[in-house]
Amino acid sequence: MRSNLVIVYHRQPYEEVEVNGKIEYHENKSPNGIVPTLKSFFGRFEKGAWIAWKYADDPANPDFERVVEIEDTYGKYNVSRLPLTREQVSSFYHVTSKEAFWPILHGFKERYNYDPVDWSTFREVNWAFAEAAAAEAAEGAVVWVHDYNLWLVPAYLRRLRPDVKISFFHHTPFPSADIFNVLPWRKEILESLLACDVVGFHIPRYVNNFVSAARSLLEVSTKTREKVKDELKAETSALSEQSVITEVSYQGRTIRLQASPVGVDVDYIESLANSEETATKLAEIRETLGDRQLILSVGRTDYTKGGIEQLESYERLLESRPDLRGKVQLMHVSVMANANMTAYQQIQHDLETLAGKINGRFGSFDWQPLVLISRPVPFKELVAYYRAADVAWITPLADGMNLVCKEYCAARTDGDGVLVLSEFAGAAVEFASAVPTNPFSWKSMDSAIQYALEMPEDERRGRMELARQIVRKQDIRYWAEDQMMALDLPTMPDTRDAA
Repeated sequence: MRSNLVIVYHRQPYEEVEVNGKIEYHENKSPNGIVPTLKSFFGRFEKGAWIAWKYADDPANPDFERVVEIEDTYGKYNVSRLPLTREQVSSFYHVTSKEAFWPILHGFKERYNYDPVDWSTFREVNWAFAEAAAAEAAEGAVVWVHDYNLWLVPAYLRRLRPDVKISFFHHTPFPSADIFNVLPWRKEILESLLACDVVGFHIPRYVNNFVSAARSLLEVSTKTREKVKDELKAETSALSEQSVITEVSYQGRTIRLQASPVGVDVDYIESLANSEETATKLAEIRETLGDRQLILSVGRTDYTKGGIEQLESYERLLESRPDLRGKVQLMHVSVMANANMTAYQQIQHDLETLAGKINGRFGSFDWQPLVLISRPVPFKELVAYYRAADVAWITPLADGMNLVCKEYCAARTDGDGVLVLSEFAGAAVEFASAVPTNPFSWKSMDSAIQYALEMPEDERRGRMELARQIVRKQDIRYWAEDQMMALDLPTMPDTRDAA
């Protein structure tokens, strides 16, 4: 029996664990994330399937298990695994996606690297994903493709299966035409996305940028444009828009465009924040801090995340405000997503060097100004630090959305805490109550963190209440239902409490 819903995503929807010499498929450790949310859709379709890739030394090996049947709390579904060699993964993902696409998507043209790209391999891998989806999809099925490393799948799939509904969600920013058109493959990519029935982005700016890029190369017409919803146009954000294009036509087809900010699982985070385990850890953290204020920053080691700029601002803060020495501490969590990429290695080295300099200049026997953590922090432990942090300092130079700021607000069931948020994070269009900052401006960065540290309690609580309302309203379920509505599919009734 073929599947009514096929999700195409590069990651497998489980963790492979070896137990007594046999591979077992375990659910992801943290139920807070995009993968569990995607799997939750299987419950509303008769049959579901997931397409992902898996390393294979020899893709032709007949013993490679290409399709596995999974049964977990989300039901039964098939996972089609595409056997890719390490060379294919390196070319398709680490080189083409990360060295060519990633810097362009985030506006860093100077970091764009065209020379090592093997476009034929990228096409080959995307074709394999499209073939697998076509084989799994029932007549008229929904095929939901995720993210820029699978840009070409929609065009190939439309050719193979013109009967299916294709939706594509873009999890990164989408840049303006001037930047996107640096890519030599721009027309092929845009034509593929326009083969979809629905193309989704986090925020209206990315939708309008996509249409601008498409119009620069193709005969694309706007069919409908709407005013942006109030909860997506905070005036404190550099990414806000007043109106957004919601439908375009191309070659006789209508493509629906959706601005849907991905949220977090608020119920889950709040349950952790209110647990006894968190209360115990929180008491330990506060005892260690004493009367010091804790500033928390969490992100990946990436040039888009603004880690260096943030540490430089912290150094200036300690230099210009001697009264804060011994009174504040910055916990900067920066985890390298891929240790094999040279660009990330250099950023990690620079972070460690700067952190050492700050601690050497200002530290004492009883006070360490900065704690740099480069290992992943278990989510349950992180929630305790969210609860303890007086300020969450989230300052990316560019970010498609940023879920850390949403996790922080969701965890603040006590109603306290201050969020300082970059204007260039997609989430900034939602958080009018956050303290905005421009990470490209020393003055803006320095004044924002000082303002946050000195904010009176009534203002802190007022701002956090508004932020928590947004996080609750536009949570992960909100995003999921928005995607279904865009495909004219039935949505699930919201059974949560109104609180």
